[in-house]
Amino acid sequence: MKSFKQTLRRCVLPLLSVAMLSTSVQAEVVPLDHIVAIVNDDIIMQSELDNRTSLIRSQLAASQTRLPSDEVLRKQVLDRLILDSIQLQIAEEQGIKVSDRQLNQAIEQIASRNGMSLEQFREALIAEGQDYASAREQIRNELLLSQVQQSNVNRRIRVSEQEVQNFLDSAQGQQATSPDYLLSNILIAVQDQATPEMLREAENKAVNIYQQLRGGANFAEMAVANSNAQNALNGGDLGWRKASELPEVIATIAGTLEKGEFSKPVRISSGFIIVQLRDRRGSQAALVPQTQVSHILLKPTEIRNEAQTRRLAEQLRQRIADGESFDQLARQYSDDTGSGSLGGDLSWTQAGEMVPEFEQVMNNTATGEVSDPFESRFGWHILWVRDRRTQDMSGEMRESNARFSIRQRKYNEELTSWLREIRSQAYVELKN
Repeated sequence: MKSFKQTLRRCVLPLLSVAMLSTSVQAEVVPLDHIVAIVNDDIIMQSELDNRTSLIRSQLAASQTRLPSDEVLRKQVLDRLILDSIQLQIAEEQGIKVSDRQLNQAIEQIASRNGMSLEQFREALIAEGQDYASAREQIRNELLLSQVQQSNVNRRIRVSEQEVQNFLDSAQGQQATSPDYLLSNILIAVQDQATPEMLREAENKAVNIYQQLRGGANFAEMAVANSNAQNALNGGDLGWRKASELPEVIATIAGTLEKGEFSKPVRISSGFIIVQLRDRRGSQAALVPQTQVSHILLKPTEIRNEAQTRRLAEQLRQRIADGESFDQLARQYSDDTGSGSLGGDLSWTQAGEMVPEFEQVMNNTATGEVSDPFESRFGWHILWVRDRRTQDMSGEMRESNARFSIRQRKYNEELTSWLREIRSQAYVELKN
């Protein structure tokens, strides 16, 4: 994508010049595509902005969300395209990729969630006037964005033993269960070093939005038109979140709201936020299914390319089938140094602890069996499902859940900070 755009950038301006010179001999000039923004080494074309705006407009119409003005919608979409471009460039710099196999699995999951086969999903897209190849690339980009966010944000997060203990000692941590909230939000962002005048302006805007909501304005429509959060174009939807995974201020707000209510504007580090509680549901079960699993991880290197890595994985799988020890092969070949020294042992795992590709294969592999090689963003895996159990909440489990909850809460906070940082550090030039 990048090389094509760079080539296009070198070609578009000369073509525009030729078009202007030819006006004297042509009765009508056909408008050409043009650049609307330069983002570091990338460009955003008017056609991209038009296509994404059209797609968002269709999605909002399908959800019966009233559209903001064309100018407001265009700005929101362009801001999203700019941030997406920055993240995709980071993914390329860091060598983060989505393979065709990963992409196909993701599309199959999307089709399955909609009760369709892959072919039915493809036909449905075409029937709606969407290009299937373009839809595939959009899904690939969404997967890339998710991976680059996780890769860069997770490395910024540290969870200490004291934080875990403090969580367990808290009233929230002492509860065996905690509620889940279905939330939406509207964020009016302020800069890190905002002046008092800028703060007043942002607060006044948030109060004005709150008054409109009290007057009956639709929350999702107001989010689309006004919110500076990443979920603005989704109507401010935050999805289902456990109270323990939310920033403390939002968890506190959610706990005071009734279903369907929204809060007054509240000052947070990144600006002013309005939170809507759309639904609440009960606690998770006390018994948790767990899987005892080992794996061998093989990563492509400078001296072993992708195809060679896959062939090695297939060879090791065959050697295991022929009777060689999984433990010994993991110690000798696995690129996961932590588990490799333990014969590939990952101990007991539960839902949410592994990447989706790993969990899917683990869940579909019978106890005692070894999987065929499969790929995740970390490389090629072979896994051995050694045992399964349903575990009651124990001290070890409580600590694991506490650490996971703290990490999730920190992730949401760090993601916002990281996105703000990369946007401020990027070179962005808007074109008329």
